[in-house]
Amino acid sequence: MLKISVLTVGDELINGEMSDTNTACIARALSAYGFALRDAQSVGDVEADIEEAILGLCTRRDIVIVTGGLGPTGDDLTARAAAHALGRRLVLHDDALAQIRQFFARSGRAMHPRNEKQALLPQKATVLPNSCGTAPGFSLRQGGCDLFFLPGVPVEMEAMLHASVLPRLLERCGDLAPGRERVFKIFGLHEPKVEEIVAAAPLPEGVHIAFGVDFPLVHLKLRARGEDADTLLDRAEVPVRRALSEHIVAVGEETLAGNVARLLSASGLTLSLAESCTGGLICARLTDISGSSAFLERGAVTYANSAKADWLGVPAAVLENDGAVSEACALAMAKGMRRAAGTDLALSVTGIAGPTGGTAQKPVGTVFFALATPESEQVKGYLFHGDRNRIRTMAVCMGLEWLRRYLVGRQT
Repeated sequence: MLKISVLTVGDELINGEMSDTNTACIARALSAYGFALRDAQSVGDVEADIEEAILGLCTRRDIVIVTGGLGPTGDDLTARAAAHALGRRLVLHDDALAQIRQFFARSGRAMHPRNEKQALLPQKATVLPNSCGTAPGFSLRQGGCDLFFLPGVPVEMEAMLHASVLPRLLERCGDLAPGRERVFKIFGLHEPKVEEIVAAAPLPEGVHIAFGVDFPLVHLKLRARGEDADTLLDRAEVPVRRALSEHIVAVGEETLAGNVARLLSASGLTLSLAESCTGGLICARLTDISGSSAFLERGAVTYANSAKADWLGVPAAVLENDGAVSEACALAMAKGMRRAAGTDLALSVTGIAGPTGGTAQKPVGTVFFALATPESEQVKGYLFHGDRNRIRTMAVCMGLEWLRRYLVGRQT
């Protein structure tokens, strides 16, 4: 297996201004082809630090993927640092300059003289095309290590990764059959429980398992290598689905929200949402998906008691006696929304996301859901744990899961 490392460059990554999403994107892309990262590190916009990192990585890795620091401004130092680290001159690369000029010509904008700096690359660099931005990528060979330098802008980086880097990695592997991976996204079970369940399932020899967490989902990864990898994974999928059954909410690139949208579209049912503690996040997840207007009629963020009463018709007695966070209120919200919107389904959520507002009877993390359908109404409360963000994230996923299970149940 190739020993692969990622180096991300930028002050914004190490001072907390921005999160490093590029490493995760690269790791996922590599994993789909059976590759795995050995490590990843970030450095700021300090030329000496970039040089040191590049030099250290290329002496102990087969592949180094560097992102960031290829822009036109003075703090974009990666190309110069790479040249110094590897003992090469920095030269104006004609192909890189032509690529930059073509990008500006296509976009109908005048090229600023500072953009010529992006064509200054280490000697003997191979230019990697960038169809999405001004910064050409480049690759270098140093001893037994291949180094790839990509822009830090995620959309540019990802496009170039798939177009230029992954093919080179597969080419370097020669006749080695790439690995295959199948990811099952699981909701409602902790990672140790998933491992316990899968350990008892009869998986074919040659299939290996790994785990990851994308809160609140557990990712179960089945991996196999060789010409029959896909067949092995097909065989392994049967006992996995049997063992985990309704807890599998998505597979591969699917998402929970995407599968809910697909099921709603296929069913022909319409949906309305009444959200309190989630502040419209369930609606946002669904409207992120193209075509959601086919099933989503409306969503209301009824945060205050007055909104619950005025918009949804929640009785004053419920708000006074049971409280806004209660089974009675959640049910009244769902019924009121379904009545007002005239939809087939209405889902409501109300809770205490914290960090304040909890009581001994209703601690922070108390959340109630209700679903009103043509056949019945159901309501249930949960106690979620964590900070405000985790409680709201959990509530969003639980609301979507209520919809998914209802829709799957209608099909059986």
